[in-house]
Amino acid sequence: MKIAILPGDGIGPEIMAEALRVLRALDLPGTELHDGLVGAAAWRVHGHPLPPETLRLMHDCDAILFGAVGDPACDGLDRHLRPEQAVLGMRKELSLFANLRPAKVFPGLEAHSSLRPEVAGAIDLMIVRELNGDVYFGEKGMRTTADGQREGYDIMSYSESEVRRIAHVAFRTAQGRSGRLCSVDKANVLETSQLWRDVIIEVAAEYPDVTLEHMYVDNAAMQLVRAPGKFDTIVTGNLFGDILSDQASMCVGSIGLLASASLGAEQTAFGTKGAYEPIHGSAPDIAGKGLANPAAMILSAAMMLRHSFGLEAEAARIEAAVASALNAGALGADLGGTMGTAAIGDAVLAALD
Repeated sequence: MKIAILPGDGIGPEIMAEALRVLRALDLPGTELHDGLVGAAAWRVHGHPLPPETLRLMHDCDAILFGAVGDPACDGLDRHLRPEQAVLGMRKELSLFANLRPAKVFPGLEAHSSLRPEVAGAIDLMIVRELNGDVYFGEKGMRTTADGQREGYDIMSYSESEVRRIAHVAFRTAQGRSGRLCSVDKANVLETSQLWRDVIIEVAAEYPDVTLEHMYVDNAAMQLVRAPGKFDTIVTGNLFGDILSDQASMCVGSIGLLASASLGAEQTAFGTKGAYEPIHGSAPDIAGKGLANPAAMILSAAMMLRHSFGLEAEAARIEAAVASALNAGALGADLGGTMGTAAIGDAVLAALD
């Protein structure tokens, strides 16, 4: 099992170190860890946030464990050289079109949500976000209008095949949960969303055991705050999924708790090839201070074991250890606690035994 380790920027190396401690504690036979540079760290060495060396490593490995990218010192670079472009480039290069983002309140952390504890405690959902289309990958640019004004544009578009393939992932995900799927769009305004809804309905005919609901994105954002427990599996496009998954993270208490898996169609000898990363950013304001919460990074490693290597028991063991450590008070500053990165990692390792 070959794993590409890409810590990235900011707090990435700190949280990655804790995830690797947990993986090594499992002592999985045949595991090979291969380090690589990405983001600003790669740009400083190779002049590009996703250099050929890193691309080769990603192709050669069975899974990618990814920390975070982003550095304010690079904000003045041309857009294609900025650290964040490494994420989009990785997804495009490996055709990672399906992003799974679970959001669940850990026992004992209900009061840390901005929602009432009884509302927060009901949250247990999975957001399935399409990753290779929408405004992030559509035609974009700057132009001058006829009256001499600057105008920026980003074209939102989806093809039928792009919607169909993410729909199948979402329906299969719902089948493995409670059999309920909510498709989020803006079909009352956007033609892109109308196609999205039409194709979702067509695919639904192949999954009679899944109950399908449609919801406009503005209403979905409202319902995630009002009654998040009503959701089980959500499928939506790239832009809406980006926003709603961050909103869901705060509903459960902290963005430092949410992991993600980005999957494609490529199969290895072990399972589905994918990239695994926490949904938070590089947090440059606390980088190097040992304050970052590594829980999401550790949980991303668990998702990797489940989806790319078929190691369900080991994945569940990590998730149980994180839940136990958090419930016992292993809380960082993001959750009002005082424990640092390494100390939280220690607590998870202790719970793993």
